[in-house]
Amino acid sequence: MRKLKVLFLCTGNSCRSQMAEGWTRALKGDVIEAYSAGIETHGLNPNAVKVMAEAGVDISGHVSKNVDTLLDVPFDYVVTVCGHANENCPFFPGSAKVVHVGFDDPPALAKLAESEEAKLNGYRRVRDEIRAFVETLPGSLRQ
Repeated sequence: MRKLKVLFLCTGNSCRSQMAEGWTRALKGDVIEAYSAGIETHGLNPNAVKVMAEAGVDISGHVSKNVDTLLDVPFDYVVTVCGHANENCPFFPGSAKVVHVGFDDPPALAKLAESEEAKLNGYRRVRDEIRAFVETLPGSLRQ
């Protein structure tokens, strides 16, 4: 059986889309070939790496990629994980279905936090929300 090719797209490919790729590879790697990219590239967020490692998923080897480098990949689904990416999603040739599933921006949440632990708690909440979404795949994409 061919694996579904799924791209997780966000603004900077630094946090949410990286977490989604990491969770999908860890939990659904047998049925989904996961990718992540951004409309821009902001580098890998160290707090995203930290909270994913806490959950047993190593994304430290990931790199921030621009979506333009993946336009030739025949994706089955493109999942936008932030509003900006959803509004600015490029055209993908072929039959890729674009699905929007928005998550809060952990760096924005961290700006409101008063301690380092509170900052990380925002990342952890979003990490866990992304995991819960990934656990529904691929069925939730086909609806």
